[in-house]
Amino acid sequence: LQVPCAPNQPVSSESRRFTTKHSKKALKASLTLGVLLGMFFVAWLPFFVTNVAQAVCGCVPAGFFDVLTWLGYCNSTMNPIIYPLFMRDFKRAMGKYLPCCRRSGEPRPSAISLSMRNSNSGPRAAASLKNVL
Repeated sequence: LQVPCAPNQPVSSESRRFTTKHSKKALKASLTLGVLLGMFFVAWLPFFVTNVAQAVCGCVPAGFFDVLTWLGYCNSTMNPIIYPLFMRDFKRAMGKYLPCCRRSGEPRPSAISLSMRNSNSGPRAAASLKNVL
């Protein structure tokens, strides 16, 4: 059996650009995921290995176990640092809501606009919400 081949079609620059753009996004997403998972394993794997060793032989000093526990906790501290470094959308969102990260020309969003944006409500709900407040 032979599978019929499609005739060679010239690849347009539009499809080449599309492929390149998506491959760059996929590469960046893979890099971000790799860094996050790598940091997770570096922070938590020693804790879990030591925890198993403690259950089997009981030979792990309490101070060392505490240090490894806090190393795992530091992973949670690293995530807010890693996300803005690798994700532009996350950085923009944090800039909107944190006063320290906001650009000088951007207005501060009000609580009503945040609530309306998150609830996907229409303009009629906004008018009634303003009457309540």
